Amino acid sequence: MIETIFTEAAPKALGPYSQALKVNGFVYCSGQIPINPATGTVEAETIEDQTRQVIKNLAGVLEAAGTSLSAVVKTTVFIKDMNDFAALNGVYAEMFGETKPARSCVEVARLPKNVKVEIEAVAAV
Repeated sequence: MIETIFTEAAPKALGPYSQALKVNGFVYCSGQIPINPATGTVEAETIEDQTRQVIKNLAGVLEAAGTSLSAVVKTTVFIKDMNDFAALNGVYAEMFGETKPARSCVEVARLPKNVKVEIEAVAAV
């Protein structure tokens, strides 16, 4: 059975996709960008603040699915500028704490709304 996850604690999808799908004990989260769900706008400017907002958005989706950041098993990070990698890692480590999911990180030419970072995740439920 596939369950569609939606929460007001994360931004609405910008296109024809779900915030997440829960399937067979896992939740597959679509990529989150640093949109403040309360305002629908990108307010954060620095890579640190954008990363923080992205992970807060992911945490909101995960909570709606009945899980949390501590259950994340895999993330994919899309970063606009690899020169921001160390700063992103600092916030990522702070927010994930002891959880160290498997991860890929790739530099991309452009992200929606010209943000600096997007992160997608898979977590156990």
